Amino acid sequence: QVQLVESGGGLVQAGGSLRLSCAASGRTFSSANMGWYRQAPGKEREFVAISGHLGSTYYLESVKGRFTISRDNAKNTLYLQMNSLKPEDKAIYYCNAMEDWGQGTQVTVSA
Repeated sequence: QVQLVESGGGLVQAGGSLRLSCAASGRTFSSANMGWYRQAPGKEREFVAISGHLGSTYYLESVKGRFTISRDNAKNTLYLQMNSLKPEDKAIYYCNAMEDWGQGTQVTVSA
């Protein structure tokens, strides 16, 4: 059974940092693209960042320069380092790999 479990969310002041983790189990994702998405209250889920299995990375324009996606294939874990957080980054952040999704982790940024 495939599981993606996110952690690392929380409450932080604007300008602060958080590091999200997504631990995968049940299969190896080293040959798959893995990404982060988020959903703010009343809004649709949106793409945040993706880590290609060949090393490429892509970001939502509004997080470029502030967020960094990385992966440790030996640990089957995906990360999202979020710096200079803004109130508009508040959302539930979800990990995705192929057709699998995690349960999400809440990120709240106070002004």
